Amino acid sequence: MADSNMAFFMHLNREEYTEFISGCGAAIINVGITFPINKTIFRQMLHGVGLRNAASQLKNEGFSTLYRGIYPPLFQKTISTSLMFGTYDVIQKSLLDSNLNCRLSKVIAALVAGTTEATLTPFERVQTLLQDNHYNKNFLNMRHAIKVIATDYSVSEFYRGLTPILLRNGPSNISFFLLREAANSYIVIPPSVWTGYKLFKEFLTGAFIGALNSALFYPCNVIKVHMQSNLGGPFKSIKEAAIEIYQERGNRVSCFYRGVHMNYTRAFVSWGVINVVYENLKCFLKNN
Repeated sequence: MADSNMAFFMHLNREEYTEFISGCGAAIINVGITFPINKTIFRQMLHGVGLRNAASQLKNEGFSTLYRGIYPPLFQKTISTSLMFGTYDVIQKSLLDSNLNCRLSKVIAALVAGTTEATLTPFERVQTLLQDNHYNKNFLNMRHAIKVIATDYSVSEFYRGLTPILLRNGPSNISFFLLREAANSYIVIPPSVWTGYKLFKEFLTGAFIGALNSALFYPCNVIKVHMQSNLGGPFKSIKEAAIEIYQERGNRVSCFYRGVHMNYTRAFVSWGVINVVYENLKCFLKNN
């Protein structure tokens, strides 16, 4: 597997490498800015509480634990965003070279990129445990959590919650890339126009698509968090997890959207930042 991965990267040209590096840089900046917001949303997903309650939990735990759990999403998001942009670009070009329909090439490339990102499920798994206050005394940090899971449980424990992640990644990638391309085609900023307009357009493009996707696939994240908040024991299917959440939270469908408002607000900022940094870092790397 390692040899095949090395062979894959060795055959990439400078332009294809640029896609991976640009996605990586965009993710690093994004995670640092949005992690506290993400942690608040996580508590809403996990406990089904309102914004004030979730924020109060974090406030009572103190600033020292606010960034507890940042390393898993930092590693996961950095690699994930790099794979998302890079894999999509490489696969799409390969399919187009084989004379496959242009639209179908983009859909397949987005699905492959999303499935590739799902290999990083262990990072999301560890992140869930570190952000859940029930495990504050069980795990010291990311390294300790990985060691405990690897020692006391099976490897499959790292992939608890994989199914909702797959259901989220592929379709959301298709939506992102197709809508982003459409926006870039219809909203053209001339080179002579002030740079600020270009940055504003890039931010809004990423922001609105990111917010839309976050709202559409929010229930997948709620189910994923519910699955991954358990350590050990039987693995639940999506149906079992959904029924359990529904029954535990008052038999209301709205319980699957608890925290969605803050989530699409976070996604608005997050994907706006990612798109701006990605586009400009890619431009910088290609010209230097």
